[in-house]
Amino acid sequence: MDTLAAGAVRPRTEYLTALGLAAGPVVALGFTRFAYALLLPAMRTELGWSYAAAGGLNTANALGYIIGAGSGAWWSRRFGASRAFVYGMVISALALLGSGATADFTALAVLRFIGGLSTAVTFVVGSALASRVHSGGRQERSAALVAVYMAGVGIGVVLSGIAVPAALSALGASGWQTGWLLMGVLALLALVPAAWSVRAVPAAPPATAGQGGSGLRRMSWSFVWYVLFGAGYVSYMTFVIALLHDQGLGTWSTAAFFIVLGAASALATLLLWGRVIGRLRGGTSLALVSAVVLLGVLPVLLGDGLAAAVVSAIVFGSAFMAGPTAVTVLARRMLPPHAWASGIAWLTVAFSVGQAVGPLVSGVLSDSDGGIAKGLWLSVILLALSAVAALVQRERPARAAAGSPEDDRAAVGK
Repeated sequence: MDTLAAGAVRPRTEYLTALGLAAGPVVALGFTRFAYALLLPAMRTELGWSYAAAGGLNTANALGYIIGAGSGAWWSRRFGASRAFVYGMVISALALLGSGATADFTALAVLRFIGGLSTAVTFVVGSALASRVHSGGRQERSAALVAVYMAGVGIGVVLSGIAVPAALSALGASGWQTGWLLMGVLALLALVPAAWSVRAVPAAPPATAGQGGSGLRRMSWSFVWYVLFGAGYVSYMTFVIALLHDQGLGTWSTAAFFIVLGAASALATLLLWGRVIGRLRGGTSLALVSAVVLLGVLPVLLGDGLAAAVVSAIVFGSAFMAGPTAVTVLARRMLPPHAWASGIAWLTVAFSVGQAVGPLVSGVLSDSDGGIAKGLWLSVILLALSAVAALVQRERPARAAAGSPEDDRAAVGK
């Protein structure tokens, strides 16, 4: 009887732990990364920025993200994964609060850089923690738990889609500072479930001399995919609200777009992508994600009005965070356990490179003839290229990397 009870409780505990960890992506991406799109039109109006300058501020965030992603494994070793995860969230919250306290471009760029670094550490370490929540061999459950963690992004998008428009509606364009402050307060509150959940994650298996290398070379096409995907999807996320404003949508219409996008992301990541990704092999899941995200960009480029915006929000929102879910699950399959943290970190560096370059180039294109739509067509091209790159990726399970004859035969048999 006791054994059955324990078996019944454990899955529930795993899902609650993953949900608590999801507070990290709420802050790291939902607030620090994507809410900037909601604030961008008001900040441009109040501060007199060009689209290139606006894209440059996001590039500062992405440069910090690159450094944070590259050093995430080091921070994890230095402070321990649990502390690195929580400390990153604390710094991110302070950066959000600081962004609401200044209108100076240089200061905002520095805060965006710091926020990018700290959120990358949180996201990378959190991804590794989410990968360890289920210590058994059930791939589908592991994928589902990673999906629960990634669903935090959609939850953060929904929350920011409510908080920021409320500030802008109450205070006008000058409400952008209040928007940052509100998200900073929410980020501090998110520390409560995050601090609880890290205590329930099983310890990482230590690396030993017999475990061999990390096996990252076998994921080379995943790195190419992640750069292209990151550049493509984040260009849309940065400038789509500005495009909708240019098409005549008001504050609450664009807020509705953002809320629908976030809700579609959270629901699809929780209910759909965990199961789909758990069944697909190699780069197939990566290519599928790119294709769906590409389809989600098209409605706002081929039409205008609220209907096109809602369709775009549903399709794009349902898939854009499935990308990190898919590549995290693929890394868990192809890399040995001791290399999960470093592997996810370097994959996130590739993601960050794309996120740094995409908005800058898209911003320059948006300032030229053709406007924002011209810049967003760059997303379509990059996402198409990412799908092609993903199809080249083949899966070789981590156990085959150990080099034993049995493992090699098993890999060939697949």
